[in-house]
Amino acid sequence: MRRGFGRHCPACGEGRLFLAFTRVASTCSTCGLDLSHQRADDAPPYFTIFVVGHLIVPPLLLLEKFFEPPTWAHLMLWVPLALALTFWFLPRIKGAVVGMQWALGMHGFGGQAE
Repeated sequence: MRRGFGRHCPACGEGRLFLAFTRVASTCSTCGLDLSHQRADDAPPYFTIFVVGHLIVPPLLLLEKFFEPPTWAHLMLWVPLALALTFWFLPRIKGAVVGMQWALGMHGFGGQAE
């Protein structure tokens, strides 16, 4: 999972896991691991929302409680921060999910047919 979080092949840790932002490569360019059958589906966005929400909401509530800034200040601070965190975490979490699938032999990584 650590290799996947770093956006590297879960088997060798060298090759790139993604061709684009979150498009998984069909094979590892270094070790040749077949990645075409991975099925991360809805898990990465769900976990990303969970993590980003837990990072954004507590400071947002504390700021509102102690300083009571206007709404525009909240929008100027929290919307860009939430977007930046989402775009940073999403490919890393998807990589970790693919790494977990590889480690557990799920979705064709185990060598047997589904």
